[in-house]
Amino acid sequence: MKADKVVRSTCPFCGVGCQLLLSVRDERIFRVEAPFDAAPNFGRLCVKGRFGADFVVHPSRLTAPLIRRERQQPGKRTAATGPDDWREATWDEALDVVAERLLDLCARYGPDSITANACAKATNEDNYLLQKFLRQIIGTNNIDHCARLCHAGSVSGLQLAIGSSAMSNSIAEMEHLECFIVIGSNTAETHPVIATFLKQAVHQNGATLIVVDPRQTEMTRHADLWLRHQPGTDTALFNAMAHVIVKEDLYNRAFVAARTEGFSQYVESLEDKTPEWAEAITGVPADDIRRAARSYATAGAAAMYWGMGISQSTHGTDNTLTLTNLALMCGHLGRPGTGLNPLRGQNNVQGCSDAGGLPNVYTAYQPVDDDDVRHKFEETWLAPLPGKPGLTVTEMVDGILTGQVRGWYVMGENPLMSEPNLRHAQHAVEQLEFFVAQDIFFNETNVYADVILPAASFAEKDGTFTNSDRRVQRCRAAVPSPGIARPDWEIISDLARRCVGRLGKSPSAHFTQNADHLIEQWSYAHASDVWEEMRALTPDFYGITYERLEREGGVHWPCPTPEHPGTPYLFAEEFPSGRGKFWPVDYGSDSEQPDEDYP
Repeated sequence: MKADKVVRSTCPFCGVGCQLLLSVRDERIFRVEAPFDAAPNFGRLCVKGRFGADFVVHPSRLTAPLIRRERQQPGKRTAATGPDDWREATWDEALDVVAERLLDLCARYGPDSITANACAKATNEDNYLLQKFLRQIIGTNNIDHCARLCHAGSVSGLQLAIGSSAMSNSIAEMEHLECFIVIGSNTAETHPVIATFLKQAVHQNGATLIVVDPRQTEMTRHADLWLRHQPGTDTALFNAMAHVIVKEDLYNRAFVAARTEGFSQYVESLEDKTPEWAEAITGVPADDIRRAARSYATAGAAAMYWGMGISQSTHGTDNTLTLTNLALMCGHLGRPGTGLNPLRGQNNVQGCSDAGGLPNVYTAYQPVDDDDVRHKFEETWLAPLPGKPGLTVTEMVDGILTGQVRGWYVMGENPLMSEPNLRHAQHAVEQLEFFVAQDIFFNETNVYADVILPAASFAEKDGTFTNSDRRVQRCRAAVPSPGIARPDWEIISDLARRCVGRLGKSPSAHFTQNADHLIEQWSYAHASDVWEEMRALTPDFYGITYERLEREGGVHWPCPTPEHPGTPYLFAEEFPSGRGKFWPVDYGSDSEQPDEDYP
């Protein structure tokens, strides 16, 4: 079948960020392919990327704003059970209701009574505007997203050790691997295209693969060595590997001396962490631990890739620190085919974090409590900004139950499926005074909302996504949105203008310019206008423009100038924290041990 047009975009599923060619006929996507000349996938797609775009035309898509027929009361909020519980509204009516209710809560309880969830599926531009709306218009830093519930342990550990929590090396470098360790990641299922490159490194390039996982997965079939440790014993295993590397003098003395600190204290902590000690804890034979340590330490280029098996633990940060210790002692950082690489889950969880969808930072992790940083944003946003970090997603739920939080704005997330204690979260949602949700489908959470705002999918809007290896790429509108659904950035802009119009008439208005200036600032004509504002405030993104993305397909941040080539691998010369820091980590058993009922 001949296409009316073929639109290049970025896959909306996992963090690989595969490039797609969407073939469109009669305003419907009928075929999905991949360009063979474009990173990161170079023509490869998994079954989701190739055949999963039909959700765009699913009959259950939200197509018009919805308002609950019966006004919900705190403590008595219920889930809608069907279409009769809602009535369709115009955009004007729905956004006026949202603006009025949010500002009313602010006036009665203060700005910190409002919280918001950003979205790891939405674009960078969408998330930038949501956090700007919360900080500039509402006056709170209470914004967070699902990264808090997945790679938080990885983020904390990497920040402590090297000052950066992003994936350090690019997917394209996997062809340079000599040795790599896959830890707690069923890569062939969760990041299938990355798995093809890893398997190619093994079978075509002779790389050594070490899999560390209690489970047998697809990747174990390709491994030279499978360390099948007991769940929760990661720190013991990696400490024992480090013990071997020190005792056999396999560590990179020059790298340790030039670029790290705390090594001598770290070595002391390893004295009794022998492979035999670890074997008794982990169940992994001591000789296999020695073999893994030698393979990793002696390789010219070695990397680590990990998933939820490392971070979804009561010891997630400690697990990550033991990995950073190994990379630092062997010097496997700052070169192609090396690095510490947490594999991000959703397609824009990296970008959502980069765009400021976190309670303690603006774009590219600029701290909200840094006076100079905050002043820079205040000058552009024309309003004084709060300097106290806001609530995390788990603190938001607790805040509802204490009465601190009264209103919730959820964009594209489903907390009543992602929170660790669902009954606790459901009870909290029932206490809200006002709840607005923005999504493309009904879900377990937004059926409790007062207002639902229908959003455009990835195939119906322009913007950018940032994949797991920090590569900023375009998504492009290929088909029209169903009904009167709109792009998230457009919805937020419209809501912001309505709030500014109301606040500008109020004596409590806190802006440094009159309302007309702010309404003009929120009158973005295209997603590219949002990106231009965002990159102007963000040194790491400043060299990335839409024009450049059109020419080059994608650019890795940091990219500080238009002439800069981008940074496929980090830490070539230094770490953000200066020197990499070793962290002695003692093994501690999990707080919940397996038993007969929960093996």
